[in-house]
Amino acid sequence: MTDQLTHFNEQNRARMVDVSEKDVTKRVAVAESQISMKPETLARIREGRIEKGDVLAVAQVAGVMAAKKTWEIIPMCHPLPLTGIDIQFAFVDETTLAITGTVKTTGKTGVEMEALTAVSVAALTVYDMCKAMDKEMIIGPTSLQSKTGGKSGDFHRGEK
Repeated sequence: MTDQLTHFNEQNRARMVDVSEKDVTKRVAVAESQISMKPETLARIREGRIEKGDVLAVAQVAGVMAAKKTWEIIPMCHPLPLTGIDIQFAFVDETTLAITGTVKTTGKTGVEMEALTAVSVAALTVYDMCKAMDKEMIIGPTSLQSKTGGKSGDFHRGEK
Protein backbone atom coordinates (compact mmCIF):
# COMPACT_ATOMS: atom_id res chain seq x y z
CA MET A 1 0.00 0.00 0.00
CA THR A 2 1.29 3.44 -0.91
CA ASP A 3 1.59 6.36 1.48
CA GLN A 4 1.32 8.83 -1.39
CA LEU A 5 -2.03 10.61 -1.64
CA THR A 6 -3.30 10.83 -5.20
CA HIS A 7 -6.12 13.34 -4.74
CA PHE A 8 -3.84 16.34 -5.31
CA ASN A 9 -2.75 17.94 -8.56
CA GLU A 10 0.61 19.59 -9.33
CA GLN A 11 -0.60 22.75 -7.58
CA ASN A 12 -1.35 20.71 -4.46
CA ARG A 13 -5.09 21.25 -4.93
CA ALA A 14 -7.80 18.62 -4.71
CA ARG A 15 -8.71 16.64 -7.81
CA MET A 16 -10.66 13.57 -8.79
CA VAL A 17 -8.15 10.79 -9.43
CA ASP A 18 -7.86 9.74 -13.08
CA VAL A 19 -8.66 6.03 -13.23
CA SER A 20 -8.64 5.81 -17.05
CA GLU A 21 -5.63 3.50 -17.19
CA LYS A 22 -6.62 1.22 -14.31
CA ASP A 23 -7.78 -2.32 -14.96
CA VAL A 24 -11.39 -3.31 -14.53
CA THR A 25 -11.68 -5.78 -11.66
CA LYS A 26 -14.39 -7.17 -9.41
CA ARG A 27 -14.49 -5.07 -6.26
CA VAL A 28 -16.31 -5.69 -3.00
CA ALA A 29 -16.36 -3.59 0.17
CA VAL A 30 -17.97 -4.36 3.52
CA ALA A 31 -18.59 -1.66 6.11
CA GLU A 32 -20.19 -1.77 9.53
CA SER A 33 -21.83 0.71 11.83
CA GLN A 34 -23.83 0.53 15.03
CA ILE A 35 -26.50 2.55 16.69
CA SER A 36 -27.00 2.34 20.43
CA MET A 37 -30.24 3.32 22.10
CA LYS A 38 -32.49 2.76 25.09
CA PRO A 39 -33.61 -0.85 25.52
CA GLU A 40 -37.26 0.20 25.04
CA THR A 41 -36.44 1.80 21.70
CA LEU A 42 -34.67 -1.27 20.34
CA ALA A 43 -37.46 -3.53 21.63
CA ARG A 44 -40.03 -1.43 19.75
CA ILE A 45 -37.93 -1.61 16.57
CA ARG A 46 -37.66 -5.39 16.91
CA GLU A 47 -41.42 -5.69 17.50
CA GLY A 48 -42.35 -3.29 14.69
CA ARG A 49 -43.99 -0.81 17.04
CA ILE A 50 -42.47 2.48 15.86
CA GLU A 51 -45.13 4.95 14.76
CA LYS A 52 -43.31 5.96 11.56
CA GLY A 53 -43.33 2.38 10.26
CA ASP A 54 -40.96 -0.53 9.71
CA VAL A 55 -37.66 1.02 10.78
CA LEU A 56 -35.39 -1.69 9.39
CA ALA A 57 -37.15 -1.84 6.02
CA VAL A 58 -36.90 1.94 5.59
CA ALA A 59 -33.27 2.02 6.80
CA GLN A 60 -32.40 -0.78 4.38
CA VAL A 61 -33.84 1.10 1.41
CA ALA A 62 -32.15 4.33 2.57
CA GLY A 63 -28.79 2.53 2.77
CA VAL A 64 -29.17 1.15 -0.75
CA MET A 65 -30.18 4.56 -2.11
CA ALA A 66 -27.25 6.23 -0.32
CA ALA A 67 -24.72 3.81 -1.81
CA LYS A 68 -26.05 4.62 -5.27
CA LYS A 69 -25.75 8.38 -4.62
CA THR A 70 -22.35 8.43 -2.90
CA TRP A 71 -20.67 10.13 -5.86
CA GLU A 72 -23.16 13.01 -5.52
CA ILE A 73 -22.31 13.79 -1.89
CA ILE A 74 -18.61 12.90 -1.57
CA PRO A 75 -16.84 15.37 -3.88
CA MET A 76 -13.99 13.23 -5.22
CA CYS A 77 -15.89 9.94 -5.61
CA HIS A 78 -16.44 8.55 -9.09
CA PRO A 79 -19.94 7.64 -10.27
CA LEU A 80 -19.93 3.84 -10.33
CA PRO A 81 -22.19 1.22 -11.82
CA LEU A 82 -22.91 -0.76 -8.66
CA THR A 83 -23.70 -4.41 -9.29
CA GLY A 84 -24.88 -5.34 -5.81
CA ILE A 85 -25.81 -3.72 -2.51
CA ASP A 86 -26.89 -5.59 0.62
CA ILE A 87 -27.73 -4.09 4.00
CA GLN A 88 -28.12 -6.42 6.98
CA PHE A 89 -29.05 -5.80 10.61
CA ALA A 90 -28.19 -7.68 13.80
CA PHE A 91 -29.40 -7.13 17.35
CA VAL A 92 -26.11 -7.16 19.28
CA ASP A 93 -27.65 -6.82 22.73
CA GLU A 94 -30.64 -5.05 24.28
CA THR A 95 -29.34 -1.60 23.30
CA THR A 96 -27.27 -2.03 20.13
CA LEU A 97 -28.22 -2.55 16.50
CA ALA A 98 -25.40 -3.48 14.12
CA ILE A 99 -25.62 -2.55 10.45
CA THR A 100 -23.50 -4.25 7.78
CA GLY A 101 -23.35 -3.06 4.19
CA THR A 102 -21.81 -4.97 1.30
CA VAL A 103 -21.35 -3.17 -2.00
CA LYS A 104 -20.07 -4.69 -5.26
CA THR A 105 -19.01 -3.44 -8.67
CA THR A 106 -16.91 -4.43 -11.61
CA GLY A 107 -14.90 -1.34 -12.37
CA LYS A 108 -11.73 0.71 -12.19
CA THR A 109 -12.12 2.00 -8.64
CA GLY A 110 -13.33 0.59 -5.35
CA VAL A 111 -16.59 0.82 -3.46
CA GLU A 112 -15.34 1.50 0.06
CA MET A 113 -17.01 4.91 0.21
CA GLU A 114 -20.28 3.48 -1.07
CA ALA A 115 -20.31 0.82 1.67
CA LEU A 116 -19.45 3.36 4.36
CA THR A 117 -22.11 5.76 3.09
CA ALA A 118 -24.70 2.98 3.00
CA VAL A 119 -24.29 1.99 6.65
CA SER A 120 -24.01 5.60 7.80
CA VAL A 121 -27.25 6.61 6.13
CA ALA A 122 -29.00 3.45 7.34
CA ALA A 123 -27.99 4.38 10.91
CA LEU A 124 -29.12 7.98 10.40
CA THR A 125 -32.46 6.70 9.14
CA VAL A 126 -32.92 4.59 12.27
CA TYR A 127 -32.18 7.71 14.30
CA ASP A 128 -34.66 9.78 12.29
CA MET A 129 -37.43 7.25 12.66
CA CYS A 130 -36.93 6.83 16.43
CA LYS A 131 -35.83 10.29 17.59
CA ALA A 132 -39.27 11.18 18.93
CA MET A 133 -38.86 8.56 21.64
CA ASP A 134 -35.06 8.52 22.08
CA LYS A 135 -32.90 11.53 21.29
CA GLU A 136 -29.90 10.02 23.11
CA MET A 137 -29.12 7.41 20.45
CA ILE A 138 -25.44 7.16 19.53
CA ILE A 139 -24.22 6.23 16.06
CA GLY A 140 -20.87 4.49 15.65
CA PRO A 141 -18.30 3.30 15.41
CA THR A 142 -18.45 3.10 11.64
CA SER A 143 -15.63 1.34 9.82
CA LEU A 144 -14.51 -0.44 6.70
CA GLN A 145 -14.29 -4.15 7.49
CA SER A 146 -12.91 -5.42 4.21
CA LYS A 147 -12.31 -4.65 0.57
CA THR A 148 -11.20 -6.80 -2.30
CA GLY A 149 -10.02 -6.08 -5.81
CA GLY A 150 -7.92 -3.35 -7.31
CA LYS A 151 -4.28 -2.40 -7.47
CA SER A 152 -3.84 -1.83 -3.72
CA GLY A 153 -4.93 -5.39 -2.98
CA ASP A 154 -7.23 -6.80 -0.37
CA PHE A 155 -7.87 -5.40 3.11
CA HIS A 156 -9.42 -7.17 6.06
CA ARG A 157 -9.72 -5.27 9.36
CA GLY A 158 -7.48 -6.73 12.00
CA GLU A 159 -5.05 -8.39 9.58
CA LYS A 160 -1.50 -7.07 9.38
